[in-house]
Amino acid sequence: MKINKTIWRVLGPLAIAAVLVLGLLLLPFSFGTPSQSTMSKAATSLSDNVLKGQRIKNAAAKDNYVPFIGSSELLRMDSFHPSVLAQKYHRDYTPFLLGKAGTQSLTHFLSMNAMTNMTGKKAVVIISPQWFVKQGVNKNMFDFFYSPAQVAYFVEHAENNTADRYAASRMLDFPSGSSDGTVEDALKNIALGKPITGYQRTYITDFKANMLDHEDALFSQIAPGSNQATIDKAAKALPADYNFGTLDQLAIKIGKKETAGNPYEIKNSFYNQRVKSHIKRLKDSQENFDYRYSPEFSDFQLLLNTMAKKKMDVMFVIPPINARWADYTGLDMNMINDFTRKIEYQLRSQGFDHILDLTQDGAEPYFMEDTIHIGWRGWLKMDQSVAPFLKDLKADPQHYKMNNHFYTKDWQNAKAPVKVDY
Repeated sequence: MKINKTIWRVLGPLAIAAVLVLGLLLLPFSFGTPSQSTMSKAATSLSDNVLKGQRIKNAAAKDNYVPFIGSSELLRMDSFHPSVLAQKYHRDYTPFLLGKAGTQSLTHFLSMNAMTNMTGKKAVVIISPQWFVKQGVNKNMFDFFYSPAQVAYFVEHAENNTADRYAASRMLDFPSGSSDGTVEDALKNIALGKPITGYQRTYITDFKANMLDHEDALFSQIAPGSNQATIDKAAKALPADYNFGTLDQLAIKIGKKETAGNPYEIKNSFYNQRVKSHIKRLKDSQENFDYRYSPEFSDFQLLLNTMAKKKMDVMFVIPPINARWADYTGLDMNMINDFTRKIEYQLRSQGFDHILDLTQDGAEPYFMEDTIHIGWRGWLKMDQSVAPFLKDLKADPQHYKMNNHFYTKDWQNAKAPVKVDY
């Protein structure tokens, strides 16, 4: 008897806590809307939980927050970063940063698909050529950012069409797609064009989705980490009034100081920590890199299709590559030009006409922060197109003409089309 009492004293509180948490996750009640403070912090947090969740993003979409979708470049928060410029010059929009190293089209598709408040809104997407490698998104990276809640939303709303069948089959390519047997079976049905079963619908949409929504709601009450202090510090370096010429000269001054320690105009901290000790073996190391043939083109089509369905208006930015570094590593710039033509064809032929191609600017002084990421003058040039685009936050989308050919292996492996009129 004494042993039982001792065990209960140790395990009892844990059992009670587990029951209470389970109750919080399953009971049908609302946790309320995230506060303005929470949304403000989330906008610059680049938090995994914010990306995988929905509640904070959906609340922000009702306000003046605009998704800036990309990957590792979003963390390069110098004084000319979109979040800094929007804050310093009191823009009518606030960037909501979605992405970090390892996030690519498939992750962003699932995230955007489940954002129910984005209809008729605008967004900015930075397309990294480095996403479009032969094998597509890294399995470990996709699994790390995998969101059961977003997949449950996809399953609940999937239709028997080319896009959803492709999306389901694509998710089954990754270990995370098989992490829940019932979800895996539902994805298999969708991929085959079959309806999901009654049990699958009940389990996924009534039980699992409800639990995940409550989990998201519970944790969204906890303010995410924030890069606001970094934004504030960077903003202090800027003049009070926006003048492109003045800002460009400041960007040159800062860039020159930050990159003085190497011949590639790479930020010194990055060069010293990530490049310097490997510099000899990196010579001609990118001669065989190729971004023209990849399943990423079809994953990207999923993101485009979702944005078209939501009648969004989107600006796409194709960033450059540091020309000095490309020359040293042997990266084929003709290949980059072919990639750009191919992705522009996929965009423009379907009615996505807001494209900022920066790929010819990689040799401009202090345009890049490091080998592949936009820096001081690059952010500033990007702002010259983004700021006017976001002057009015209501979407004015073109007439989209979605083409299912972009889901095929033929397109993934196709050569870049010649330049044509759209």
